[in-house]
Amino acid sequence: MFRQAKENTLTSAEISGLWFQYQGDSMAICVYKHFLHIVEDKKIKPILEMALHLAETHITKVTGFFEKGNFQIPKGFTEKDVNLTAPRLFSDEFTLFYTYIMTIHGLTAYGLAITNAEQKDIQDYFFDCTASSKELFQKIVTLAKSRNIFSVVPTVPSPGEIKFTEATGIMDNLIGEKRPLNSSEISNLFFNSRKTGFIRSLSLGFSQVARSAEVRNFMLKNVKLAGKDADSFDKILQKDNLPIPEKWDSEITNSTKSPFSDKLMMFHAGFLVNSALSYYGAGLGSSLRSDIILNYQQVFINAMKAGGTIYHTMVKHGWFEKIPETIDRKGLAKRSD
Repeated sequence: MFRQAKENTLTSAEISGLWFQYQGDSMAICVYKHFLHIVEDKKIKPILEMALHLAETHITKVTGFFEKGNFQIPKGFTEKDVNLTAPRLFSDEFTLFYTYIMTIHGLTAYGLAITNAEQKDIQDYFFDCTASSKELFQKIVTLAKSRNIFSVVPTVPSPGEIKFTEATGIMDNLIGEKRPLNSSEISNLFFNSRKTGFIRSLSLGFSQVARSAEVRNFMLKNVKLAGKDADSFDKILQKDNLPIPEKWDSEITNSTKSPFSDKLMMFHAGFLVNSALSYYGAGLGSSLRSDIILNYQQVFINAMKAGGTIYHTMVKHGWFEKIPETIDRKGLAKRSD
């Protein structure tokens, strides 16, 4: 049963969805302004322009919702967080792959935001975000396929008849020979390898240009950690003679001049780590082989450690914008008159 909230009052779920979108899209504006400054490919450029336009449109819309609800507008990221005079750090094809991964994250977030929103205009807004991101996603995939840029997700043959599992696939696989991977496990392993490999490559690029030694050292550690986690997914796929995702390290230049602030790069790393936790959880929940379950548990722990380091670093440097909280009743009660 739904209870009517006060007119124009934003719920905590609506605030959360809008707040994180503002943060993410203000970051995206900085990233895409840099990409458009260096891109040369005439077919990739319109896709980057569309991504920038969508991010700018989102910021305008979200600002309007906050103003209507008489709610504080986040600071997010500004022109101070991007250096348009910096040379190319990533190839044109990497910018396309970047947009592919980030659009996937957006589509996932919009679905959750829609189901948690109570105001119709906010629901409609996130539906519009989904529709426009779908169009962007399809443009990316069409171009990537025409150039054979992205590796193809492995296929499985039709079983030819209805079959039922005769063993749990968990206890029976603790020792001895493992059963073949099923389609759900393959899909999650492949996409988690691709996304985690993306974190490795982006961290590698960031490690070259970070101004702070602390940020630079974290990015180098994240390169090793994310690389190890991506390799762990690849090894499981390769044991069943299945292909693994493409690698992108070679698409990073030798530039050491940063196009982005250290604050933006740490936030970006945190965004990807938090997203990875959700995808790892989905992969864990759909896996029935003990070795895969144990692998997801380990990469989950690794991501949690990385996330903790990012959080402490951002708080230490005053980069972590506080997420809106409920009223601190205990604090009010303890105030001194």
